[in-house]
Amino acid sequence: MSEQQDTERDMIDLKSPEETAPKEASAASDLSQEELERVTTEIVAALKTVYDPEIPVDIYELGLIYKVDFEDNGRTVIDMTLTAPGCPVAGEMPIWVQKAVEEVEGVGEVKVNMTFEPPWTMDMMSDEAKLHLGWM
Repeated sequence: MSEQQDTERDMIDLKSPEETAPKEASAASDLSQEELERVTTEIVAALKTVYDPEIPVDIYELGLIYKVDFEDNGRTVIDMTLTAPGCPVAGEMPIWVQKAVEEVEGVGEVKVNMTFEPPWTMDMMSDEAKLHLGWM
C-alpha cells in the first residue's frame, strides 16, 4: 500500500459546523481540538475491536474501513467493505461496527454504509496486518 493510500485509509473526516449546519444557521463548534483528537483516537480504537471472523486481524488494519465522517453534533457515518461480497457475516458486521463506535463518548447516531467500490484487495491491509499474518 502506498503512503498516500495508507493516509487516506486512516483519515477520519471531522466536519466543521459550517459544513454540517444549515447555511443560514451556522453555530460555533462545541468541541475543542483536544476533544476531536480524543474522539478520533477512540473511534479508531473501537473499530480495532471488531475482527473479521475468517482472518485474525481487526477490520481497521485489514483496510475494511474506507471512511469515517464524524460531525460536530456527534453523528458518525462509516463507509466500509468486506473482504468478499459473499462474506458469511455480511449482515452482522455492520451492526458490530455500529455498536462498537456507539460506545465512544461523544458519538451520537452511527450509520454504517456497506460498499464494494472499490473492491477490497490485500493491498489495502496495513503493514501491521500483513506482519501479523506473516506476509512481510
